[in-house]
Amino acid sequence: MAANEWSLPAVLDVVTDAVPEREMLVWTTVRRTYAEVRERTRRLAACFQGRGLGVRRERAELQRWECGQSTVALVLSNCPEYVETMIGAYRARAVPFNVNHHYAPAEIGALLDQLGAEAVVYHRRLGPKLAAAGAARGRVLVDVDDGSGVAPLPGSTAYEEALDAATRTDDLPVPSPDDLYLVCTGGTTGTPKGVLWRQADVYVSGAGGVEGATRELITSIARGGGLGTWFAAPPLMHGAAQWTAFAGLHNGATVVLHDDSKAFDARGILETIQRERVTMMSIVGDAYARPLVDEMRARTYDLSSLTRLATGGAATNPVLKRALLDMVPHLTIVDGYGASETGGMAFGSSTKDKETREFTLSQGAAVLSVDRSRFIEPGNDEIGWTARTGRIPLGYLNDRAGTEETFPVIGGQRVSVPGDRARYAADGTMEMLGRDAMVVNTGGEKVFAEEVEEVLRRHPGIADALVVGRPSDRFGQEIVALVQPRPGASPSPREVRAYVADRIARFKAPRAVLLCDRIGRHATGKADYTWARQAALDALPATAS
Repeated sequence: MAANEWSLPAVLDVVTDAVPEREMLVWTTVRRTYAEVRERTRRLAACFQGRGLGVRRERAELQRWECGQSTVALVLSNCPEYVETMIGAYRARAVPFNVNHHYAPAEIGALLDQLGAEAVVYHRRLGPKLAAAGAARGRVLVDVDDGSGVAPLPGSTAYEEALDAATRTDDLPVPSPDDLYLVCTGGTTGTPKGVLWRQADVYVSGAGGVEGATRELITSIARGGGLGTWFAAPPLMHGAAQWTAFAGLHNGATVVLHDDSKAFDARGILETIQRERVTMMSIVGDAYARPLVDEMRARTYDLSSLTRLATGGAATNPVLKRALLDMVPHLTIVDGYGASETGGMAFGSSTKDKETREFTLSQGAAVLSVDRSRFIEPGNDEIGWTARTGRIPLGYLNDRAGTEETFPVIGGQRVSVPGDRARYAADGTMEMLGRDAMVVNTGGEKVFAEEVEEVLRRHPGIADALVVGRPSDRFGQEIVALVQPRPGASPSPREVRAYVADRIARFKAPRAVLLCDRIGRHATGKADYTWARQAALDALPATAS
């Protein structure tokens, strides 16, 4: 364990000592200070400890794909209790993890079994899903009253009652920097995986920490006003939203949470920015940017406080970025590249006067050769793998093969290789090309789906688009574009193909264009490529015309 390493609760305790009365969490009408949240999370930790949750084996005794701590599933929409449950579990030396509550019951049950959940904290309206999956049996259950009127599951303890019953908090364990942070991948291209991080590593690589941070530095940043008011608009079941929230909290910000139990509401989000004087907000690509732009064109909002907009997890159309910068001229839009397996790895900033597609690398970020034998030097235009060294995850929970594949040891150091392609520019910035799983091999050429998607989303008549490959007798694979037209627009497949062919190499243009009422996306805003591939196969006779 290196000097000045931190567990996540230890950082929050330093911040709380510095600014106890500052508002920490804001959600709808609920407002809680740092001091209030510390007391509530200590009580929840005592509840977990009293139910037998905690550490079983210390990190030094384990393989990197093993977890020696109790795991706690969070089946919740955004709310203060989501963040409190995470912190309370960490204080008990248990490990919370995110569950997509939009999954079918069988999917939720399978994920809880896969990750060995010993406890579940859930919104009452989601209890029937847990019951249908048989996921409630044999587990500690804590229910959060969401006003739905749905009865809690048998044997479940109400969240507030659990806190009220835990009156003794003086014998809680001392969390370790080696304790785990567990985040489930979004399952964009396959089955979700549980990514295991040491808390000390994710603090620096994904959650706003500074390498070698001291108590004095953390205190100084917090007392200096922190980072203002941060708005985590995406669901906390999305790892990037967790990192936004915790990065703000670790630096003394007030964190505002969006109520994602309802349909996406651009007006509500903009009203929240205006009301709470938000200084930074995070979104997920076009799924958020387009309705926000449309709403800003329809009504006037005071967004003078908003100075930074962070977008990641999915591509953001350059046309939409320009629209946002035109309407909020003082704004800086930060495109972030990262993954559950890497943390925040590279960033590109755009302002009204300067837009960029290049990414500045975070510490440890690199480009690895295709054969994974060497690191590529800046200025070499060879296409390779994005990679990161240093403070990276330990591995995938209960998956030795996956751990050794994604986190190989190269040249004596452990490396994270999340599966994306990139190349270096001569100035040392990184050009992102897309996920290798989304490369379409067509007629001997490799086409990155994200490159084609970016062009499609610039079309004035297209609201959203995804690109996949499907089998072709002639080309091996052919490129299929699934396109959602803008209201009132009706672009023809031939027009769409010509639009793409005029802007990038003709062989990258889709050979089939499928018009869809709506593009399949996960609740987080990430693309649902499983849906897209199936839709392309179901429409196999379709061709551009």
